Amino acid sequence: MKKVVYEEFGDPVTVLQVVEAESQTLEAGQARVEVLRAPINPSDLIQIAGNYGVRPPLPAVAGNEGIGRVTEVNGAGVEVGQLVLVPAGAGTWVTEIVAGIHQLVPMPEGDVDQLCMMMVNPATAQLLLTEYVELKPGDWIIQSAANSAVGGYIVQLAKARGVNVVNVVRRDSAVEDVKALGGDVVLVDGPDLAAEVKKATGAKMKLAIDAVAGATAGRLADTLERGGTLVNYGGMSNEPSALGAAALIFNDIVVRGFWLVLWFEKASRDERMAVYGALTAAVAKGELHAPIDKVFTLDEVTEAARYSWAGSRKGKVLMAPNGI
Repeated sequence: MKKVVYEEFGDPVTVLQVVEAESQTLEAGQARVEVLRAPINPSDLIQIAGNYGVRPPLPAVAGNEGIGRVTEVNGAGVEVGQLVLVPAGAGTWVTEIVAGIHQLVPMPEGDVDQLCMMMVNPATAQLLLTEYVELKPGDWIIQSAANSAVGGYIVQLAKARGVNVVNVVRRDSAVEDVKALGGDVVLVDGPDLAAEVKKATGAKMKLAIDAVAGATAGRLADTLERGGTLVNYGGMSNEPSALGAAALIFNDIVVRGFWLVLWFEKASRDERMAVYGALTAAVAKGELHAPIDKVFTLDEVTEAARYSWAGSRKGKVLMAPNGI
């Protein structure tokens, strides 16, 4: 089998390498999965660079999510030929993975390009919309980084629930992409954001979802209704969240943090299956879709990393470890 590894943290373009290794023998309760697709997420590249919140021990296998087909089993729970999501954080830029059967999430037959991305970003979007505030049709929420992968899923999932979204981006060129996904209101971030939100919607926000931190977090907080909730799941600005005292004291807002890894640690198998079942149904109904920019083979990982790191893509970049 082949796998993409890194022996030191640094620029993914230079530290990633493809190596060959012996296939692992199955133990009781395990299955072998041929990996068909694995996305390249920004968090993957940040982790390889050594700037993520958690550093894996080195040498490490790259990739944190993907989809594959079971080719061998030693136990009950899945069948050979079953399409499955592989365990999050398992090192997915590989031709095959051996994992515990209970760790695999069975999936229906479908578009593997779309299904391979279910584990991280769509689940994050779904949980951000459901775990912190009870949203009803007609409610307004606001999100930063609306042109990100998670942001795009939030636009689509909220629309299916009848929830209105103010989508905040950091550059004018991103506005049309978010509108194309069905964004209700798309605004460019700036010092007057709260006033612009009020002008565009006439409403206070029930929930603010932030992936930028810095001054953006404070501006999102200023749009919230009294007792509203701000949830942070990223820090793209590389700056501390700057929340104004007025929002915290006089508006009594609630501030929470979200990390999918922690949710996985506490969620039961039934809770996981419920989330991924809902997301898969949304894909099947056409309610959930992410644009695909380019697909690379495993041997093209250096070029794939360079292309993804450049940031000018028009959709997700995928790895196809066993060929396109």
